[in-house]
Amino acid sequence: MKVHFIAIGGTAMHNLAIAMQSNGYEVSGSDDEIFEPSKSRLKKYGLLPQEMGWYPEKLSQSIDFIILGMHAKADNPELQYAQDKGLKIYSYPEFLFHHAEEKLRVVIGGSHGKTTITAMVMHVLKQCGKEFDYLVGSKLRDFDVMVQLSSKAPMMVFEGDEYLSSPIDRRPKFHWYKPQLALLSGIAWDHINVFPSFEFYLDQFRIFISQLETGQSLVYNEEDPHLRQLVADVDSSINCIPYGLPTYEIADGLSQIIYKTKKYPLSVFGKHNLMNIKGAQLLCKELGIAGDQFYTSMGSFKGTDNRLELILKKESGVLYKDFAHAPSKVKATTEAMREQYPDSHLIACLELHTFSSLNKSFLHEYKGSLDLCDQAFVYFNPHALKMKAMDELDAADIKEAFDNEQLMVFSDSRKLRKALMDKKTDKKAILMMSSGNFDGLDMNDLADSLLC
Repeated sequence: MKVHFIAIGGTAMHNLAIAMQSNGYEVSGSDDEIFEPSKSRLKKYGLLPQEMGWYPEKLSQSIDFIILGMHAKADNPELQYAQDKGLKIYSYPEFLFHHAEEKLRVVIGGSHGKTTITAMVMHVLKQCGKEFDYLVGSKLRDFDVMVQLSSKAPMMVFEGDEYLSSPIDRRPKFHWYKPQLALLSGIAWDHINVFPSFEFYLDQFRIFISQLETGQSLVYNEEDPHLRQLVADVDSSINCIPYGLPTYEIADGLSQIIYKTKKYPLSVFGKHNLMNIKGAQLLCKELGIAGDQFYTSMGSFKGTDNRLELILKKESGVLYKDFAHAPSKVKATTEAMREQYPDSHLIACLELHTFSSLNKSFLHEYKGSLDLCDQAFVYFNPHALKMKAMDELDAADIKEAFDNEQLMVFSDSRKLRKALMDKKTDKKAILMMSSGNFDGLDMNDLADSLLC
């Protein structure tokens, strides 16, 4: 079968294209701009478009269906051509649901932590020799691609993203997957460009839960008040399984889970990660994996790319980068660093990059999120504001919103780098948080320079 991807360069889209090609589909695609690592990976598999841009004249009735990515706009010329010609158009979550319709669908959602929990579940399933298909939102160690499809795997594990399915399908992606076993890690308002009020955002999770049927299970973070509220209204025929912070200790900088009196050392740290582990363990229990088997497997879990990822560790300190951008995740990641490195000088840098984080009406949600740092920096790129057609920001707006007069604010990454270099302290713990890249700041070079 022939399939054409409109906006093939997206993170999920290019991985799905690779997965479908490996399953025998004849794949083509287009995009107006493709960044790394998508570009190199598409080239490796012979899927990189020869020219950037949209070419409706290259589409034909011989194409069996279109997969439409979020990067495309509703007036995309290829999309309009496909609609005019009556070609079948899927969003990628819609296509994945149809692929997994006869499989056990395990869906992991929540405002934050879903990528990490999905990765933990996948790691343990692989360690235990289970066959499964999957969709995950980050490159994982020991997994070549972020999407795997097969005909023989009896289950599919989905990272359940609540963002929109496509420019012409305004449903959240995770509404498509119709879980038979689900986990929700917590709810914190995000994506205010598409969910303009917290109540509207909360409704998306309410709908997700309502898709569970009699006898099916929902694992949920009982420490999240919004989830507790939603679960209180769930029909008693649904098996609701709460989780919280497991018993643990930190010894010589190493976090260890204590389960049935035995200690299991971990490579990851932080209370949010420990809670993620507990949620993943209860989900895996529903899949037939015993607790001791789960925790033994978790000992070799090194985390995911960009999620509290260690860049460099030396006698002089450490530097981590993290995908944190939502206020609750920024706070949780900062708390994790403070707990793990209590005797270090904690320096945190946050890039405001998303529509929500750059919005003046949302900025106050970050109040107090960096208060545990010895020194906090916030960076934003004025070009990002222009690209998103948003109002200008200034340092006073940001300091007021964070309620932190000591906060240093930068809109030039070179000045940010210099300010970091000027911090002459012993035993640094440096945390770089962004869903962007600090305007091209090289993390390895930065780490080498700061921890020399």
